[in-house]
Amino acid sequence: MQPGHPNGNGKYPHGKTGLRRIFHTLIHSRDGFIATFRGEAAFRQLLLLHGALAVVAFLLDVSRSERALMLVVCFISLMVELLNSAIEAVVDRISLEHHPLSKNAKDMGSAAQTTALLMVATVWAVVLLG
Repeated sequence: MQPGHPNGNGKYPHGKTGLRRIFHTLIHSRDGFIATFRGEAAFRQLLLLHGALAVVAFLLDVSRSERALMLVVCFISLMVELLNSAIEAVVDRISLEHHPLSKNAKDMGSAAQTTALLMVATVWAVVLLG
């Protein structure tokens, strides 16, 4: 088996197992957060929005379950933005040329984020308005 090629079951060898693999995963995750924070204004804006919503969630007189749901949907929105940014980076890596499939991929990622934000608004409205 050559380095950089999949083995017999289609997986790429990484050579890391156990705690070492977890540690390296955390390093890559940190790098992803940093790259997204530095390169994506939308991610920074969502961090501010959801950070403010998190503070408000803890100030509101709601049940623990309602508060948890309000926070979870905010985290989901941040996860969707990370994935949307990853899609955009891959599309741009392939080519900066305008192409209908590239546009579709980016538009679909944007639609996913819009859906996530609608979910945040819906959950918060249901909790706050009863």
